[in-house]
Amino acid sequence: MTDRPKRKNTSFPRPQRGSSNRAFKGKAKSSSSYKPTYKDRPPTVQEEEREEGSNDFIYGRHPVLAALEGERQLNRIWITPRLRYDPRFHSLIETAKGSGTVVDEVEPHRLNQIVRAVNHQGVVAQVSPYRYLDLGELIEGARSRSEQPVLVVAEGIADPHNLGAIIRTAEAIGAQGLIIPQRRAVGITSTVVKVAAGALENISIARVVNLSRALEELKEAGFWIYGTTAEGDKPIHSVDFSGAVALVIGSEGKGLNLLTQGRCDVLISIPLAGKTPSLNASVAAAMTLYEVYRQRWSQTHYLET
Repeated sequence: MTDRPKRKNTSFPRPQRGSSNRAFKGKAKSSSSYKPTYKDRPPTVQEEEREEGSNDFIYGRHPVLAALEGERQLNRIWITPRLRYDPRFHSLIETAKGSGTVVDEVEPHRLNQIVRAVNHQGVVAQVSPYRYLDLGELIEGARSRSEQPVLVVAEGIADPHNLGAIIRTAEAIGAQGLIIPQRRAVGITSTVVKVAAGALENISIARVVNLSRALEELKEAGFWIYGTTAEGDKPIHSVDFSGAVALVIGSEGKGLNLLTQGRCDVLISIPLAGKTPSLNASVAAAMTLYEVYRQRWSQTHYLET
């Protein structure tokens, strides 16, 4: 792992801002995605955005159970009689009912009608639209929870399955939050909630109008910005990820655009030995996040011994 020269007015040694930037044509290819709806194709971003505009549905045992345990406000729950009296659900369902949630016992075919035959696993809940944090709130919360916070910035992720997978990994590994753009990207929809498998109840999301401005705000708050590209100058295993870190993940198919690359402190890459030239966005996010925390876990173990 290479040492980094010191930068004035910061306690974290870093390379000179912008020294690693260079033009890059992204090679990332999106993975195949499929949302089982009445149309035999994945949903478009526009369709997902329309879905966000009104009350949304979450479905599946893990997402609904996580919402109940997190005391999230649920407007209505449709559940099969067998699952309602399952020990994992029964007391939580009664608590939600006491808080004003309407609970309907229904047969599976009714659930199929509500969520268009997706794998609901016997339970569907109607929730209010997801509440995003302001970027300032997200930064303040991240700083309060960790001396070396990690935030993930997802630039233009259009596939809800990819976004859900990134959220699930980020929360599981230990990141403090996620930042997504308001335009040309999917938001928090029922598909994202399902794929995240309950992680959204334990991680905060900020949605910003101007991603470039958000990256500058992160810098002002002491974060160092690492952009993941297929041709990044520094392999992830050679980068020192100490301090406050923001990892920027590019969109499917295009990777990071040049403007975003110009806002990054360092462009990093994941070395590949096979013939496949790039990784899925959610896989790249997972591998980079793991390297960040691997370094921190190794340092903690070294200090303890």
